[in-house]
Amino acid sequence: MEGPLTLRLPDPDATARLAARLAPAARPGDAVLLEGPLGAGKSAFARAFLRALAGDPALEVPSPSFTLVQSYDLPGGGEAHHFDLYRLEGPADLAELGWEEALRGIVLVEWPDRLGALRPEGALTVALAPGAAEEERIATLSGWPGRLREALA
Repeated sequence: MEGPLTLRLPDPDATARLAARLAPAARPGDAVLLEGPLGAGKSAFARAFLRALAGDPALEVPSPSFTLVQSYDLPGGGEAHHFDLYRLEGPADLAELGWEEALRGIVLVEWPDRLGALRPEGALTVALAPGAAEEERIATLSGWPGRLREALA
C-alpha cells in the first residue's frame, strides 16, 4: 500500500505545474478531491488541472462558487465537472447538481467534506495547506494506488 506523498510548492506556478502533471493520468470515473482552508490554492489547482485536461492553456475556468458546478467538454468526447461544495449543507443537495451523472466523467471537488458517504472510493485527494513563505503551499497527495507516483515520475 502506498502512503501519502507530500510536496513543497514554492509558488502558484508550482501548484499549476503539479496539476498539469496529474491531469493526463485522470480517466473517466475518476474523482480529484481538493481539501484545504480558504486561500490554500484549491481553485488555482483545479483551473490548471482543467486547462491541462482540455489541452487549452487559455481555457476560461471560472470558480463554481456560486453555480456550484461547472462542466467542460474534453477532447475525445469526455467530460469534466468542477464542483465547489462550500455552500452546501451536505450530500443531500448533490442529486440536483447532477452528481451521479457527473461521476461518469472526471470530477474535481472543492470542499469534499460535504460529500459525506458519497465520497468516491479510490479518489485522488490533494490536501493543500499554507507553507512557511507567503506563496508557498504544502500538498499532500493520497489515493490513485499504482498511478499517483507513476503520474509524477
